[in-house]
Amino acid sequence: MTLEGRVALVTGASQGIGHAIALRLASAGANVAVAARNQEKLDALVQQITATGGKAVAFTLDVADEEQIKSVFKNVIAQFGKIEILVNNAGITRDQLVMRMKRADWDAVINTNLTSAYLCTQQAISSMLKQRWGRIINVTSIFGQIGQAGQANYASSKAGLIGLTKAIAREVGSRNITCNAVAPGFIETSMTSVLGDEFKQHALKNIPLGRIGTPEDVAHAVAFLASDDASYITGHVLDINGGLHMG
Repeated sequence: MTLEGRVALVTGASQGIGHAIALRLASAGANVAVAARNQEKLDALVQQITATGGKAVAFTLDVADEEQIKSVFKNVIAQFGKIEILVNNAGITRDQLVMRMKRADWDAVINTNLTSAYLCTQQAISSMLKQRWGRIINVTSIFGQIGQAGQANYASSKAGLIGLTKAIAREVGSRNITCNAVAPGFIETSMTSVLGDEFKQHALKNIPLGRIGTPEDVAHAVAFLASDDASYITGHVLDINGGLHMG
């Protein structure tokens, strides 16, 4: 499985799952544009990729800002000539019970997690259409499939990504562009590290594979969906949850 010479753009690449995805795509031969708000972390990631012979360029991006998205995608295409693989990974949480949730926290999560994926896809799609080849991969969540108390905004955004994935897959399939999603379960990241041990132990008991997932588990799945090996897969949501949710 190779991505040699392909150009990929990964949002939310400064840490966690996005960081692992960028490294995995680069290791498969892709030239990677890494985008996030933290320039310092992005620079460290670029150094990590180039130290092993890969090519990567960092772009500071807040995906909640439409004008920043337009500017960054224009600059990526100017530097690399095209975008062939888009990974919409950027995401935030603003947890609260729905009866107490502030409108600002609802809007922030929907804009960052869902609206940004629509805007980023819109900016990348013309390049893919010209090449008649493309891979769009949206990072959703198990909670977009089963819901989660205290995360009405987050679960809604991730469920929306699933619908967006399937709609785009139908729109662009005839141009040899696929659009899929990965749905991680309980993955060890900074977002989950703040959870209490009791919560973690309870979750672990319900995972048939008996372990918490790693960012690399998700990254391997994304690399597969980005490759020619997955050329006949589109509109699909690939569960990466150790069996925590089946169906």
